[in-house]
Amino acid sequence: MEHVLSLADRHLTYLMRQIATRNAFVLMHPFAELKTFAAQVYVAECYGFRYERVELVGRQRMVHVHLVRDPSPAARQRAAVNSAAFPDLGPGRPVPGMRPGTLTPLPEAQADVDLLTDLIRYEGLGHAANQAQLKAIAWGSAVFFALMAALTGKYAVCLTIAVLLPLGALGVLRFNTARRAKLAERLTAAGCTTVRDAEGQERLVRPERYAV
Repeated sequence: MEHVLSLADRHLTYLMRQIATRNAFVLMHPFAELKTFAAQVYVAECYGFRYERVELVGRQRMVHVHLVRDPSPAARQRAAVNSAAFPDLGPGRPVPGMRPGTLTPLPEAQADVDLLTDLIRYEGLGHAANQAQLKAIAWGSAVFFALMAALTGKYAVCLTIAVLLPLGALGVLRFNTARRAKLAERLTAAGCTTVRDAEGQERLVRPERYAV
């Protein structure tokens, strides 16, 4: 009988194939939880990669987590140490920081995976809570349905929608902004620092936790 791989094994098989053959790759799965992404990032960083950024892609705003190979001496040394410690990779086999055959962190990796989960969620909310975009949607929808009311004469329906849609969009903005602020507090307390990327956007960067 053909062995059916678990979801964790499929994630890890894909991950290790990318680590072995690529210098940059993307983690994406429509049903993956953020902590699953974070666990995969943790493993990738054990093999000399580093977390780069998050994107929300498509209408469904699917999470894409970008990783790149880290050229620093510490990352190369970390990869060599873990490759020697875990030489026999495959379905059901152990990988650094995880229980065998799973993406469940061991106690010594839990804090780092939790920090990565918070960071991925923080950056994802930053895209979801795009203030200019949500305000444009809010006021654009209000104007559109106000015009529809005048054109169709259906004032009760159109004007109600013209009020509710902006309120909903602005409510999402406030909710996401508040959640992001709480995450920022937690990340800062964990030692993350604020930097500006090449596009002038503020990001939080983790402290170095992986020196060997």
